Amino acid sequence: MPISAYIRSLRERIGQDLLLLPAVSAVIVDDDGRILLARSHGDDQWALIGGGIEPGEEPSASIAREVREELGVEATVGQIVGVYGGDAMFITYANGDRCAYVTTAYACRLAPGPLVLEESELRDVGWFEPSEISKLDTQPYVERILVDAGVPI
Repeated sequence: MPISAYIRSLRERIGQDLLLLPAVSAVIVDDDGRILLARSHGDDQWALIGGGIEPGEEPSASIAREVREELGVEATVGQIVGVYGGDAMFITYANGDRCAYVTTAYACRLAPGPLVLEESELRDVGWFEPSEISKLDTQPYVERILVDAGVPI
């Protein structure tokens, strides 16, 4: 998904300087206990579905929107797993923009139906057994959030 109008307006004023941004992440588990992870374009690491919270948007509505936009299906948003920040949530994008995210992770379930990836953002998704996740190249925050969600990694 292209940069939001809000972030674009901030970048016009501050350039590539560090932005502290609120975000949301989805811990999506299927009926067999598998975890859904995704890879974005330009990034080989697996990550949770998620994204930025828009001004005025409730975080739980934000994660439902992100799932719908990125996967093309509705999600049932459950309880908060935790709130995460720190070094694992710093990112420098390919264009040089720097962000530090504080993400609220939610337990989510997907409605039945095929996944339709937002091709401009995601290049791949996969369902993984919990035992497989530690063998994957994941974003630094993924295992911490999954452990907090009760996933036996």
